[in-house]
Amino acid sequence: QVQLVESGGGSVQAGGSLRLSCAAFGYTYPNKWMGWFRQAPGKEREGVAGFYTGGGSIKYADSVKGRFTISQDNAKNTVYLQMNSLKPEDTAMYYCAADYRLRAGAELDSQQYNYWGQGTQVTVSS
Repeated sequence: QVQLVESGGGSVQAGGSLRLSCAAFGYTYPNKWMGWFRQAPGKEREGVAGFYTGGGSIKYADSVKGRFTISQDNAKNTVYLQMNSLKPEDTAMYYCAADYRLRAGAELDSQQYNYWGQGTQVTVSS
């Protein structure tokens, strides 16, 4: 059974930082596509960052470029999202997603991922 478990959310003031973690369990193959998504109340889910754990380029949403960094610890089967210079508009539920196969260029397309975590809330106050 594939499972993704997020942690690390919380409340911070604007300009602060948080690091989200996504631990993956039950995967048959070591490499996969991983992404971070977020959804604010009344808004559609949007892709934040995505990459292939076996190597290759990382894709970021324009709204987070230069502020967010996605990384991985293979030994722990965990993916991280380091979020710096947080803004009130970053407030959302953040989700980790994964899949073994992805259409080229679809790292930030939530429709392409079949496995999702339960989400962790990030709240940024001004």
